[in-house]
Amino acid sequence: MQILTSIGQALFTSFSMFWEILWPLILGFTLSGIVQAVVSHQAMAKALGGDRPANLTLATLFGIASSSCSYAAVARSIFLKGASFTSAMVFELASTNLVIELGIILVVLMGWPFMAAEFVGGILMVIFIAVIFRLTLTPKLVQMARAHAEKGLMGRMEGHAAMDMSVSGGSFFSRLLSPRGFTAVSNFFVMDWASV
Repeated sequence: MQILTSIGQALFTSFSMFWEILWPLILGFTLSGIVQAVVSHQAMAKALGGDRPANLTLATLFGIASSSCSYAAVARSIFLKGASFTSAMVFELASTNLVIELGIILVVLMGWPFMAAEFVGGILMVIFIAVIFRLTLTPKLVQMARAHAEKGLMGRMEGHAAMDMSVSGGSFFSRLLSPRGFTAVSNFFVMDWASV
């Protein structure tokens, strides 16, 4: 009887932890899919065209709302479409260290102090990269980075992120609730799961 009780407790604990990790990923990938479906890489690149604090703040917010599974290809795509190199790198840092699903998982599994530390550390990294690039980044280095990005060399899981399946025309909700919007969100959601 005690063996059955122990097995039941182990199964319940395993399922409980599985659910604690699953629901933040579902929420995060859904929100990321929505953002990617209604905000085109072109529009994002236009908003991130400079290195001013406003551009870097937007890059951070776009990174927070994105999926950490496709950050490199999206950063490369927006850089090639007109975002500044610094904004693209800030986007990449934010999408790996500040994404919504990571914050929720940290709160659920480890508590709010760990999530707060991750968030503060991510913001500090964004500030440091902006300052370091302001002091050291030359036009020649940016041109070399652009030439490398234009080669189109992709990692194993990057191919889907470079695609821009965003829906254009109409309001946010009309794009999101349209059949094309639903399909785009679904595709991004599934591709993020495939990346995991």
